[in-house]
Amino acid sequence: MALKNSLASKKFTITAEICPPKGTDTSVFIKNARLLKDKIDAANVTDNQRAVMRLSSLACSVLLLKEGIDPVFQMTCRDRNRIALQSDILGAWTLGIKNILALSGDHVSFGDHRDAKPVFDLDSVQLVQVISKLNNGQNMKDAALNGGTDFLIGAVVAPEANPSEPEMLKFEKKVSAGARFFQTQAFYDMEKFKRFYEYAKKFDVKILGGILLLKSAKMAHFLNNNVPGVNVPENLIKELESAPDQLEKGIEIAARQIKELKAFCDGAHIMAIGQEENVPKIIDLSN
Repeated sequence: MALKNSLASKKFTITAEICPPKGTDTSVFIKNARLLKDKIDAANVTDNQRAVMRLSSLACSVLLLKEGIDPVFQMTCRDRNRIALQSDILGAWTLGIKNILALSGDHVSFGDHRDAKPVFDLDSVQLVQVISKLNNGQNMKDAALNGGTDFLIGAVVAPEANPSEPEMLKFEKKVSAGARFFQTQAFYDMEKFKRFYEYAKKFDVKILGGILLLKSAKMAHFLNNNVPGVNVPENLIKELESAPDQLEKGIEIAARQIKELKAFCDGAHIMAIGQEENVPKIIDLSN
């Protein structure tokens, strides 16, 4: 309940991603979780991020519960049909998970099993609708359940999408479907994000600005060339290129963004892919 309580209290809420391991050795996962425990309000567990096979987000969410950390169980539409999605959502609730983030998921062509068959039986808006139905004690076919759920439902939005209109339409559909908090895709234009936030606050939802740790200028160029809706401006790339330690500069930039968000936003969602051990430093520098 930590995330729900934090969002309701109107304090600046911080969440961060922890990627599951590519196997059953959870020692690094647990180590990173313990580093973050007293720094964040909840930890997202990614669901085979970038379509790369990892330990299940459900299993890792349960591990976080055992560590006393409120997990955000990420679920994508890529790998499961509507039966499996509903079954796993019910399973998560019975295991004590209270927060869920509904995503479409990266296509298998991005991942390490490119011969896999993508499912996408539902899209992310429909998945939010399904979770809302389960919260109301019904399955997708309107049949009554023998015990429902009460998830805090989250979704994703790209504030720098270009064009923005289709993304904002999808955002509004997710709100109507039952999403109550949004973790945004990475952004780097604070003025543009402020305009998005003013628009989003017309709705009864909480917004956590997506902070993606830039590990290097090379990573920034990769994002610009390969990730739709993300644009790292040239001045930040030059800042990274001129730094003696590009990772340290990326940490500084991320902390700076969070500090700016604290002036107006509901919170921040930190994505430090492969650098989770540096998230406490980012948070400390932002204070």
